[in-house]
Amino acid sequence: MSSILGILLALLAVGLAMVLKGASLSALYNPAAYIIIFGGTAAAVLIAFPFNEIKKFPALIKIALFQPKLPSKANQITSLVQCAEVAKKEGLLALEEIANTTEDPFFKNGLELIIDGNDIEFIEEVLLDEVAAIDKRHKTGALIFSQAGTYAPTLGVLGAVIGLIASLGNLNNVTKLGHSISAAFIATLLGIFSGYVLWHPIANRLKRISKQEQEAKLLIIEGLISIYQGLSPTALEKKLSIYIPPKERLKNEKKNKVETHDQTA
Repeated sequence: MSSILGILLALLAVGLAMVLKGASLSALYNPAAYIIIFGGTAAAVLIAFPFNEIKKFPALIKIALFQPKLPSKANQITSLVQCAEVAKKEGLLALEEIANTTEDPFFKNGLELIIDGNDIEFIEEVLLDEVAAIDKRHKTGALIFSQAGTYAPTLGVLGAVIGLIASLGNLNNVTKLGHSISAAFIATLLGIFSGYVLWHPIANRLKRISKQEQEAKLLIIEGLISIYQGLSPTALEKKLSIYIPPKERLKNEKKNKVETHDQTA
């Protein structure tokens, strides 16, 4: 929701600034400028990227505006500690029941690799390769928006030039000339606005979401490898707690103490 709020705030700021400067908001109604900027940006992106990557554009917009809820790191650590407890008491093969019930495909794949008895180097390599593949896909998606943000301002200059060429036909009419010059720079405004308030920020948003997702998967890899090596549940919890901010870590410790007290009472 913060992305939508940011876009609305940017529109409000630009609109308010135009009013305070004495510019009419009606000047923004310039179909030609919108065609040059958004149509031109779309054309440039289509030239730069294959269609199988471009078709993901709507899904990427949805991800950026409505960030998918990632699993809590605290909950992930709790799940991994539970796996360590099961493995310690019943052996690694007992993790099969957890693997069959988990909804996280990455976590399930890691558990299955352990259950199948693969060596630790192979398990780590497979899981890290999957993270690398995810990173590559996400970078491609973010690059589409980064490139759009690069093209849009330049197309704004192109739109201004086209508008100024059109205004030369009104040199004998001062009123029309002023209106034509004003309209010419609307394309520049739209190009800069869309490039630096929409496309570049969305690219950065996607990169941040990708980083958070990869961090969650690296936590799982760390936990699974430690379970395979026979690390105790208590030691595993302490080892993985570095992934949680200090304040949240303290909160979880207090919560665990309360739960332990309730169970022993």
